[in-house]
Amino acid sequence: MYKFIKDLLKKKEPEKLVLPLDAVPALLDDREKALRLVLETETHLPIQNIRNASAQLQHIVNGIAGAEHDPAIHPKLKSIAKNSLPLFVRAMNASLKRDLPEDIEEFYAASVESVKGCLNSTRGQGRYLQAVFPEEMKAVKTGIDAIGHEINTITASLARFQKQKALIGAARSLHDALYDLRIDARKSLEKDLRIANRIRDTTDRISSIDKDLAELSSDARMQEVKEKKLSLSEVEMKRDERIRTYTALSMTASHVFRKAEKIATKQKLSPEISNLRHTIDLLSDHTAPDTKELASALITAFPVAQRMIDSGDIILKNKEERAIFSDTGKFSNDIFSICKEIMIQEMAWKSAQDELASHPVLMRINALDREKTQLVSMLNKEHQSKKDLAEWSERTVVKIPAIADELNQKLVDIVGGSVQLQADDLSQ
Repeated sequence: MYKFIKDLLKKKEPEKLVLPLDAVPALLDDREKALRLVLETETHLPIQNIRNASAQLQHIVNGIAGAEHDPAIHPKLKSIAKNSLPLFVRAMNASLKRDLPEDIEEFYAASVESVKGCLNSTRGQGRYLQAVFPEEMKAVKTGIDAIGHEINTITASLARFQKQKALIGAARSLHDALYDLRIDARKSLEKDLRIANRIRDTTDRISSIDKDLAELSSDARMQEVKEKKLSLSEVEMKRDERIRTYTALSMTASHVFRKAEKIATKQKLSPEISNLRHTIDLLSDHTAPDTKELASALITAFPVAQRMIDSGDIILKNKEERAIFSDTGKFSNDIFSICKEIMIQEMAWKSAQDELASHPVLMRINALDREKTQLVSMLNKEHQSKKDLAEWSERTVVKIPAIADELNQKLVDIVGGSVQLQADDLSQ
C-alpha cells in the first residue's frame, strides 16, 4: 500500500512527443494561435484602460482650455498661460485623437506614439501652465502615467509573444528548408533511376549493334563489298595518277606564264595581263578545267610568252619548260587529253562510289556505325549526369541531419518538453 502511494506521488518524466515532419506546420499553427489568444487575454484589460484613460485625459485637456484664470495669478503668468494654453491644447489633442487600431501590435505602436506626443507637450508648452493650472496639470500627468503603466503591461506581454512568434517563424523556416531538401533528395533518387534506366537501355542497344556488326562482317555478301571497294580503289588510283600528271604539266606552264604576267605588268600590256592571269587561274585550279575554255586561254597566252622567250626576257630553266614551249601544240593536245581522261575517271569513280555506298550490307553497317556513334556520345553524357547528380545528392543529403537537429531543438523550446522528429520520415 505504501509503495502504491509512493508511486503516485513520484514525479513522472514528461512523455516524449514523437512528431512526423508533415505534422510540424499544424503544430506551429496551433501554437501561434494559442500564443495570440494568450496575448489577447493579457492585453484586453490594459487596452481598455488605455482607451478610457485617453478619453479621460482628453476631457481634462478640454477642461483646461475652458477654465477661468485665477484672478490672483500675476499678470505676467496670465500672459504666458494665455499664449501657451492654445498651443498645449492643440498639441495634446493631436496626440490623443490618434487612431488606435484593433490589431494589438498596431494598437501598441500607436499608443506609444500618443504618449510620446503627450509627454513632449507637457514638457514643452505645458511647463508654462503649471503655475496657472496646478491641479489640472497634475491630473494630466496622472493620466499620462496611467496610460504609460498600461503600455508597460502590454510591452511585457508583447515581448513574450514576439519572442515565441520569432521562435515559431524560425522553426517554420527550418521545416520548409528540411521539407524542400527531402523533396529534392526524393526527386534526385527518381532522376537517378531514370538515368540508370537510360544507361541500361543505351548499353543494351550498343551491345546489340556490336552483335549485328559482327554478324554482318561474316555475311556472305561482304565479298561483294570487298570487290567493290577494290574496284573503287583502282579507279581512284588511275584518276589520281592522271591528276598528278595534269598538275605537273599545268604547274610547269603556270610558272612560265607567271613570269610573262610580271613582265607584261612592267610593260603595262593590259590585254596581255588579263589573258595571262585568266590562263594561270585555269591551270592553277584544283579541278580539271573545261577544255574549250582552256584551249581559248592557251591560244592567247602562248604567243605572249613565246615572244618574251624569243626576246630573252624569259629564260626557260629546265627541260620540262623547254619541252612545253618547244611544241605548244603537243602540250595543248596532251593536257586536253588528260583533262578528258580525268573527267571520265571522275565519273567512273563517282559511279563506283555510289554503287559501293548503295550496297545493302554496307548501308546497314554505316547506319549501325552512325547510330552507335550517337549512342556512345549519349551514354557518356548520361554517365556524366549520373556522376553530377550523385555529387549534388551527397552535398544536399549531408545538410539534412544538422537542419533536423536544429528544428528539433526549436520544437523543444516551443513545446517546452521532449520532442523527437521521426527519423524514417526524414529519410524519405
